Amino acid sequence: MMTTIRNLGIQPYQAVWEQMKNFTSSRNETTCDELWLLEHPPVYTQGQAGKAEHVLNPNEIPVVQSDRGGQVTYHGPGQLVAYVLMDIRRNHLGIRTLVSYLEQILLAVLETYHIKGAVRCGAPGVYVDDKKIASIGLRVKNGCTYHGIALNVAMDLSPFAGINPCGFAKLEMTQISDYMATANIADVSKLFTDAFISRFNH
Repeated sequence: MMTTIRNLGIQPYQAVWEQMKNFTSSRNETTCDELWLLEHPPVYTQGQAGKAEHVLNPNEIPVVQSDRGGQVTYHGPGQLVAYVLMDIRRNHLGIRTLVSYLEQILLAVLETYHIKGAVRCGAPGVYVDDKKIASIGLRVKNGCTYHGIALNVAMDLSPFAGINPCGFAKLEMTQISDYMATANIADVSKLFTDAFISRFNH
């Protein structure tokens, strides 16, 4: 079954979160999986089991308590967010396998820019030179996922200093534009979509 791709532009976090929950609760065994590609205005999102002490100094940026896995992270313009609305039972996938596949897709996108990424056991996401470039946080409900990945493309990274990203103190963040100045959301979004379709739609 083919995945429906939706390019949503810049959207407020809370509204899209509600739409994801509604989509997931109303879908059935014949509903197509969807991939939503977008950016968010500045927002910190706290994972379901996120610890308040990892939010250090949010300043004027709102903090939203989410229901995804993982700890606190930051979303802002210039970061590609891809929400994976997938029936993993129908796709015969476990959640750890899906996370691994998403990491592989992210690594493939980085490889296009000649950036060598790496993954870490027990710390989902993708890292470059010990700095984090992409985060993964999912929620599974009735065998279906929502939430997804956030890949730093060409953004203001300074708000990450207001938190312990993903619960790790002093974890430095990086982005594609630090290695390839011409990187932009549109190109990276297409690369991610193509790699996602190649992995899952066959």
